[in-house]
Amino acid sequence: MEKIIIAAVAKNNVIGRSDGRMPWYLEEEFEHFKKTTIGYPILMGRKTFESLGKPLENRLNIVITSSESLKKEFAKLVVFNSLEDAYKFCGSRNFQKIFIIGGERIFIKAMKDADEMIVSHLNFEAEGDIYFPAIDLQVWKISLVDKRKDFEIIYYTRNQ
Repeated sequence: MEKIIIAAVAKNNVIGRSDGRMPWYLEEEFEHFKKTTIGYPILMGRKTFESLGKPLENRLNIVITSSESLKKEFAKLVVFNSLEDAYKFCGSRNFQKIFIIGGERIFIKAMKDADEMIVSHLNFEAEGDIYFPAIDLQVWKISLVDKRKDFEIIYYTRNQ
């Protein structure tokens, strides 16, 4: 099972705001995210899920949280207390790929064992207080760059 981090990151490493609002709106980037993740499980932390407001369609939505209220409120969610438990669940279901979509703390943990990262590097800075962790190019190598108008999608694979 491939564990893939997918994120959009501003020049100043901002990925979000603690008030839950998105720091930008880029339709082309959202379309890339949707096209890439559709049909696959997406793993996220509680705050990321709350910023979405509802489960994303045509994907198994898995939330990492200790809160029990999400299970009751959203029947379409699968909830785990840890990233490791979510990985075990996905492995037992024989998923080919899973996408880790945030937030900051989930990315920090997932970077230790992710196989690939797909990062949309935006060509502007954004106002926010939630950040993407630094990408260590001793650990990750760039395998593909896809340039777009307002961003470039960089595919990273783990160095062997």
